[in-house]
Amino acid sequence: MKRILRYGAMSFGVLLCAILVINLLVFVSTRSYMYDGSEDAPEAEVVLIPGAAVFSGGVLSPIFRDRIDAALSLYKAQKVKKILVSGDNSTVTHNEVNPVRLYLLSQGVPDQDIFLDHAGFDTYSSMYRARDIFGVTSMLITTQSFHLPRAVFIARSLGVDAYGVRADVGTVLFRNYLREILANEKAVFNLMFHTKPKYLGEKIPIT
Repeated sequence: MKRILRYGAMSFGVLLCAILVINLLVFVSTRSYMYDGSEDAPEAEVVLIPGAAVFSGGVLSPIFRDRIDAALSLYKAQKVKKILVSGDNSTVTHNEVNPVRLYLLSQGVPDQDIFLDHAGFDTYSSMYRARDIFGVTSMLITTQSFHLPRAVFIARSLGVDAYGVRADVGTVLFRNYLREILANEKAVFNLMFHTKPKYLGEKIPIT
C-alpha cells in the first residue's frame, strides 16, 4: 500500500510539473508578440476575432463585443484589410458569427472585407482553418489576456505569423484564467499529434 501511495504521489507530482512547464512555455514564448492596442500593433493580412457567447436574439456578450471593437480599431487604423470572424455555428439556433457580421456592417465595414468561419468550434480549429481554409499567412488576433497566449501560440506553431492585441475592457472572471490552465495542455496535445479540425472543406482565400 505504501508503495502504491508513493507511486501515486510521484505520478501526481510529475503531472503537476508537466502542467506548469506547458503553461510557462505558452506564456513565455508568446509574450513578445502581444500588444495593448492598435497604435503599436504591426500590419497583417487579417484580424481574427475568436468566437464567444452570443445571447438570445443575436445580442453579443460583453467579452465578444470587446474583441470585435478591438478588431474594428485595427481595421480603421489600416493595420489590416480584412476581418475574419471565427465561431461556432454547429446548429441552426447557435450562430456566433452572423451577429458579428451585422455589427461590423453597422459600423461601416464593407461586406467584401468580412469573412466568416462558421466551423471555428474552438481556438485550435479557428487557427488551423484560418491557415488551411482562408489561406492566412499573417494575422492579428483580438481577444482577452487570459486567452491571447494560447491563441497566438497555436497560430505561430501552425506556421502563421501571428500577433495578439489585448481586448481587455470589461471585467473578466477568475474562472476564465483557471480554464486556460488545462486548455493549454489540450492545445499542445493537438499540435503534437497534428490533430485536424472536425470540418475543413473548400478553400476561401481572403485575398
